Amino acid sequence: MIDTFNRTGPLMEAASYPAWAQQLIQDCSESKRRVVEHELYLRMRDNKLSARTMRQYLIGGWPVVEQFALYMAQNLTKTKFARHPGEDMARRWLMRNIRVELNHADYWLHWSRAHGVSLEDLQAQQVPPELHALSHWCWHTSSADSLIVAIAATNYAIEGATGEWSALVCSTGVYAAAFPEEDRKRAMKWLKMHAQYDDAHPWEALEIICTLAGMNPSKALQAELRQAICKSYDYMYLFLERCMQLELSERVMVGRERRALVES
Repeated sequence: MIDTFNRTGPLMEAASYPAWAQQLIQDCSESKRRVVEHELYLRMRDNKLSARTMRQYLIGGWPVVEQFALYMAQNLTKTKFARHPGEDMARRWLMRNIRVELNHADYWLHWSRAHGVSLEDLQAQQVPPELHALSHWCWHTSSADSLIVAIAATNYAIEGATGEWSALVCSTGVYAAAFPEEDRKRAMKWLKMHAQYDDAHPWEALEIICTLAGMNPSKALQAELRQAICKSYDYMYLFLERCMQLELSERVMVGRERRALVES
């Protein structure tokens, strides 16, 4: 049986990929859904997050954004020219996109400044330690895991979920309208860039994964890919849950202050 994978259908359709990859997408779908439909993003879309929660979110997310090009650079070092078609595909794709990711740190900084968060705040990282778990995981998988697993965990899982939740946040225009008109375009650029064009990135990553793995990868490799992808989603979910704990605790605090004022 021929083991080589060569995509013939549309890039962004699951049916264009081997049966095992379609099953992988299905197996990881619930973990992904918990992230992209999370209450925090619904509140962000509706501009209902507190300033404190938004601040923690932006600071906590900074290491992943700032280091994402470095994750890709570490994966690039795992490739060797002409050793495997999948490595050649990964090599070209990583080289092309590392430069793009460098600009995303600038856009995140613009977004943060629109919320009163400075570069010094981002670098100080004064946030609960749970918000660092996602960046630690991304660094670990990029430095320690194989090329195929690390690309699955970062470029497929992280970028895929990010494209979908950023599209959700941008879907109504309510959040964007909260910024002064003169600052709006700059403040929204990171979100707009991911919502508009990053949709193709996870599919490109999936094509690389399938080219590396072939039509009939071992059950062990399939399990390793599934575990890495779901772990990325799960760390994203834990990040969001910790932010929502901050949000809910602040609401309780505000409620108590209001009651105290009424009673006095």
